[in-house]
Amino acid sequence: MTGIRRFMTAALLLVAAFPVSAEQDENVFGWVEKATLEPWGVEVKAKLDSGALTSSLDARDIERYEKEGEEWVRFRLKLEDTGSGEEFTERMELPIYRSIRLRGAGGTDRRPVVLMNVCLGDTVYEEQFSLRDREEMFYPLLLGRRSIGHLGMLDVRETFLNEPVCDDDSRFVPHEPSEED
Repeated sequence: MTGIRRFMTAALLLVAAFPVSAEQDENVFGWVEKATLEPWGVEVKAKLDSGALTSSLDARDIERYEKEGEEWVRFRLKLEDTGSGEEFTERMELPIYRSIRLRGAGGTDRRPVVLMNVCLGDTVYEEQFSLRDREEMFYPLLLGRRSIGHLGMLDVRETFLNEPVCDDDSRFVPHEPSEED
């Protein structure tokens, strides 16, 4: 066995012997978490999906338009608040942060991306969300790698490790553009 292989085998055994758990690190999130959309405090189930780069939010009646020389999008949120069981509906107009083009089995899809705030644990994060009708999906909110990367660790064996408990005094993490934006 070469030195590199021996080192890698030892490192893998060390990781297997001492796995990270939620008890060891308070910034560990499960593959499904409760989150609230801010500023409304609407609680939704969020799937943390390391296979997706950009986060996605369920939006209806998506319409692009131009406002003062900039691209904007008009859409409607229609979500069930998992905390209260009530339906939440809000019409919104936001500037388009960027657009993404996705390729899938059904062809190519172009989606607007907006910046919105989401509470996970005790922190409010300003995140990029592509807008898509996710009515047929089980999770109205999908958090991709861009979001997961600054949350903490992802434990794919667990769910609901953190309750969203944000208020006006909560820590706020603003969006920081990356080279990929």
